[in-house]
Amino acid sequence: MTQGAFTFVLHSHLPYCRQAGRWPHGEEWLHEAISETYLPLLMALDELNEEGCPFRLTLGITPVLAEQLADSLVLAHLEEFLDEKVNRAEADIGRFQQEGDDHRAYVAGYYRDWYGSVLGAFRQRFSRDIVGAFRRLQDEGHVEILTSAATHGYLPLLSRDSSIHGQLAVGADASRRHFRQTPRGAWLPECAYRPPHMAQGERGRYLKPGLEEFLAELGITCFFAETHTLEGGLPVGKARGDAIGPYGDIPRRYLVPLTGYTEPTEKTTFQPYWVQSPRVAVLGRNNATGMQVWSADWGYPGDFWYREFHKRDGVSGLQYWRITGAKTDLGSKALYEPSWAESRRKEHVAHYAALVQGALADYHQRSGKPGIIVAAYDTELFGHWWFEGIAWIQGVLRELSRSETLELTTASDFIARHPPEDVLALPEGSWGVGGGHFTWDNVDTSWMWPIIHDAERQMEELAVQHPSANDNLGEILAQAARELLLLQSSDWPFLVTTAQAREYAVLRFQEHLDRFQRLAGIARGGQASEGDLNFCRDLFERDKVFPHIDYRLFRPREGLAVSQP
Repeated sequence: MTQGAFTFVLHSHLPYCRQAGRWPHGEEWLHEAISETYLPLLMALDELNEEGCPFRLTLGITPVLAEQLADSLVLAHLEEFLDEKVNRAEADIGRFQQEGDDHRAYVAGYYRDWYGSVLGAFRQRFSRDIVGAFRRLQDEGHVEILTSAATHGYLPLLSRDSSIHGQLAVGADASRRHFRQTPRGAWLPECAYRPPHMAQGERGRYLKPGLEEFLAELGITCFFAETHTLEGGLPVGKARGDAIGPYGDIPRRYLVPLTGYTEPTEKTTFQPYWVQSPRVAVLGRNNATGMQVWSADWGYPGDFWYREFHKRDGVSGLQYWRITGAKTDLGSKALYEPSWAESRRKEHVAHYAALVQGALADYHQRSGKPGIIVAAYDTELFGHWWFEGIAWIQGVLRELSRSETLELTTASDFIARHPPEDVLALPEGSWGVGGGHFTWDNVDTSWMWPIIHDAERQMEELAVQHPSANDNLGEILAQAARELLLLQSSDWPFLVTTAQAREYAVLRFQEHLDRFQRLAGIARGGQASEGDLNFCRDLFERDKVFPHIDYRLFRPREGLAVSQP
C-alpha cells in the first residue's frame, strides 16, 4: 500500500559568467559545475532510464543558467576544460609513477577515465546539447523542470513590483523557450518569500501583493518554502555557517536575530498548502531528511572516506585526498580510495531510503493521509562539493523506485493528485542565515540596494516614456532591461557576504550598473545614434542573454491587481 511520495527538488543555479573571467572566478565556475554536476547527473539519470527504472524527480534550472548551458561559446570552452582535465590526469600518472607513488598514480588513472567518460558522454551520448538532454528526460515524464526568477534576483528585497514581475515573466519565457513546455512550478531564489503587506506610496497606502500573485498571473501553480515558514519555530535553514558547500562560508561574526516569525496555522512539511487563496500551492523542505545531506557535522558528505574538496595537488589541481577526520587539517589528510568511498555511498543510500520510508509510514499512521517528502538541495552540492553525491542520488532513486510503500513523484504531479486541503498565510522568510534576508542585506551589502532600487525606478520611467519604441530605441531599452536583471542577481550580495569572491562580485555589479546607466541615458534622450547602437549590440554579443526580452514588462505596477481569483 502506498503511504506517501518522495521527490528530490534540485535547484540548479550559477551566476551569469559567460565571458566574464576565467580562473579563479568567472566562466570556470560553469565548467566545473557542468563537468562535475550537470553532466554526471544526466549520465546517472540516463543509466536509470536504460535500466527501465521508473524514477521521477523535480529539477529547477534557473533561466540564466539555461541560457548559459545552451550557449555555443560556453560549450566550446567546456570542451577545452574537459580536455585539459584529462590531460592533467594523464600527466599526473607519469609524474606519480616516476616518484614511486603508486596509489596516487592509481587515483590519477581513475580521474583520467572519469573525466574521459564525462567528455565522451557530452560529445556522443548528449550530442553537445545539455539543455536538450534535460528536455528529453522531461518529455519522457521522468523530470519536472522548474522555472525561477530570470537572474536569480532576491525578490523580497526588490522595491518595485515591476521588477518582480519582470524577473518572473522573463524567467518563465526563457524556460518555455528552452524546454518547450509552460512551467507549472517555480523555485523562488533562496526560497525567499514576500507575503502581501501594506506600503506607502505617493497617493497613500496600498497593498503590495504576495509573491504567489505574480506566479498565478504566469500560470505557475506551486513553489517551495523553507521548513520553518511552514512548521513555525526557529529557522533551521541550510545557510547558518554549518552547512557544506558555499553556504558554509557565511561568516560567524554575524549576530542574526531570530525573532519576528509568525507561527503558521499548520505545522507539517508532509502536505502542500494553498497560499492566501486556492490558486498557488507551497511545499516545504523536509528538514529531517534534508540535514542528512546539508549538515557539515553529521551529514553524509562529511564521512571520513569521501573525497576532500578543499585540498588540491599543487601541480594539476586534482584532488587526491579524503576527509580523513572531523578536525584533520589539510596537511594531515590521508589519500583518497574510490572503492572505499563507494562502499560508504551504498551504506548511505540504504540508510536514507529507510529513513524516507520510515518517516512517510509514521506520518501516514498518525494522519491517515499520504504525505510527501520534499528533499530540496542545491544541485551543485552533488558532484562538485560532494564528489560521490551524484552516484548517491542515483542509488536513492533506484532504491526508492522498488519500494512498495511510497511512490516517486514530481512536485506538480503530487499537488494535482492530492490538492491542498488548507489555506495558510505564509510568513516572510528564506533559507538563508537566520531564516530571513540577512545573507543578502547586511552591513557589507546594504550599499547595493539603494542603487538597485534607483535603477528599478528608472526602468519604470523609461517604459512609461516609451510605450512602444521604434526598432533602434527598442534595442536600447531591451538591453537596459537585461542589464537591470543582471544587476539584480542575488549572487553579487551573496558573494560579498561570504567573501568568496568579494572583489569580483563588486566589479560585476558595477559593470552592469554602468552599462544600465549609459543605456538609460540614451533612452531618455529619445534617439539612438549609430554609435549608441553599436555599443548596445556589443553588450548583447558579450552577454547574449534573454534575446526576446520585452522592456514593457517593467511598466509600473504599484497598487495594481496582478491576477484574478
